[in-house]
Amino acid sequence: MNINGIFKALGDENRLRIIYLLSKGKLCVCDIEAILMMTQSNVSRHLNKLKNVGIISSEKKSQWVYYSIDNNFVNKHKMLYEYLINSFNNIPQFITDNEIFEKYKNREQSCENPSKSNYLPY
Repeated sequence: MNINGIFKALGDENRLRIIYLLSKGKLCVCDIEAILMMTQSNVSRHLNKLKNVGIISSEKKSQWVYYSIDNNFVNKHKMLYEYLINSFNNIPQFITDNEIFEKYKNREQSCENPSKSNYLPY
């Protein structure tokens, strides 16, 4: 984990929004794209950058890949991680993202259930 790389990765609002969502638990690319209303390629690009610097990790389950905050990152950079999470709760965009996340998770949708649309009606 290169500290310069970590701060470069944290320098993008979309990556911060992804970190915020992943702080709530494991999510698949399709979950993140639905909640943040971003394209799959954009989400994947941001996830790749976060994974390359060790902020997040991934776990393959069948044909889907689920992402989460890397425990090694949290343990090594505990104060930074706590600062980020505490700061997110005071930013209007992150508050909105949390509201959408709550609606999304209550709809029982997932990448593994293709019979339902993953996109929320706004």
